[in-house]
Amino acid sequence: MNEIRRGTLQEQTFYEQVGGEETFRRLVHRFYEGVAGDPFLRAMYPEEDLGPAEERLTLFLMQYWGGPTTYSDNRGHPRLRMRHAPFAVDRAAHDAWLRHMRVAVEDLGLSEEHETTLWNYLTYAAASMINTPD
Repeated sequence: MNEIRRGTLQEQTFYEQVGGEETFRRLVHRFYEGVAGDPFLRAMYPEEDLGPAEERLTLFLMQYWGGPTTYSDNRGHPRLRMRHAPFAVDRAAHDAWLRHMRVAVEDLGLSEEHETTLWNYLTYAAASMINTPD
């Protein structure tokens, strides 16, 4: 969707197109509901409470898709591979992560185009986190 601002045509960011903060909070909350009930993935989260991890992922995704820069303001550059290096992320972890994220994405009810764009990124990101051979 386009908007006219001060006489110029500006494209909305993906973040704005899909509903902004509320959409990303719903996505990540639903994802972590799945993680909480998955013994394999849950073991990868050292914190007793998944809340901080949920907040970090929410802020990261909001920033990535054109929302506020709160993630970088608070944590610096994302450096995703470095931040995940302490954890053994193999194909099984990748598959489990995507399984819960798939449910979360489908629950959003996005347009086919938006869902495909989001899913393509998430599958790419998940693959890039693998740091341990099977």
